[in-house]
Amino acid sequence: MASRMSTALRQEEPEVEQLELISIVIPAYNEEESIEPLYRELVSSLSATGRPFEIIFINDGSTDGSHGVLRRICQSDPRARSVRLRRNFGKAAALAEGFSEARGSIIITMDADLQDDPAEIPNFLAKLDEGFDLVSGWKFRRLDPIGKTLPSKLFNKVAAMTTGVRLHDFNCGFKAYRREVLDHVKVYGELHRYIPALAYGNGFVVGELKVNHRPRKFGKSKYGISRFTRGLLDLLTVLFITRYTKKPLHLFGSMGLFLLAIGFAVNGYLAVLWTMGYGIGHRPLLTLGVLLMILGIQFISTGLMGEMMVHMQRKDDTRAEGRAVRD
Repeated sequence: MASRMSTALRQEEPEVEQLELISIVIPAYNEEESIEPLYRELVSSLSATGRPFEIIFINDGSTDGSHGVLRRICQSDPRARSVRLRRNFGKAAALAEGFSEARGSIIITMDADLQDDPAEIPNFLAKLDEGFDLVSGWKFRRLDPIGKTLPSKLFNKVAAMTTGVRLHDFNCGFKAYRREVLDHVKVYGELHRYIPALAYGNGFVVGELKVNHRPRKFGKSKYGISRFTRGLLDLLTVLFITRYTKKPLHLFGSMGLFLLAIGFAVNGYLAVLWTMGYGIGHRPLLTLGVLLMILGIQFISTGLMGEMMVHMQRKDDTRAEGRAVRD
């Protein structure tokens, strides 16, 4: 991905044992004033842990002076790297780029606006040591206007109920991952906020940590109300990926049976009227009943075709395994 849409600023770095390395991945879009103070806080917090670290900034097509600030930081500190995307691709693409660049066995993501407190990093590491594979931050006392906090609370309740992952803050970008999680979960579109749900669906242990949330000092928020609309649509994608990828008939078949049952009931009612001598050929209800039954059959057929595709894929995987010889 980096070869297609990014250029990296980096110095020669000594090899560090991967199991000991912590990677901090920070997407940044027009955060010129916040980057340097954030870098200094990160170095202070990470140095206190006594563990080797790297800091990776993803410049997501910034049009201010962010590139110059990042260049100076990277030239002065070999532990810092910057990847510059050619235009603003969005947070999910920036995170995916950062994950591909990160070398650590533990990866921590956070925003570049100084609202995430780097002093929380040791708490994330301690939480991972308790046996969690992914720890998601919870902005317990969120210092944002009610126009952002109220829709966010509603969104988080819906996401928690539908995914089964009992988190209070899916939108919090402050998270810690073990490398294995990101090896199994691929991020694209707007799915970055649902990484905990995707990880949970793959059998990883997901936890939550209350984090200090600070007021924004510089610039303005890059997110509007439209992100909640996109988030709800992406929720449908997550539900399909985590629950129905291997059993599509359960999804399409359920909808098909529901529509078929309603259509059958409608047409059954009209059939009774017809036997009683009432005319039904001119009634719109007849058209509705037939349409519902046709739609129900189509949904069930779509589910069956999906099951056939899954079955054929499994057969291909089995044949491939059968061709392999393991010593």
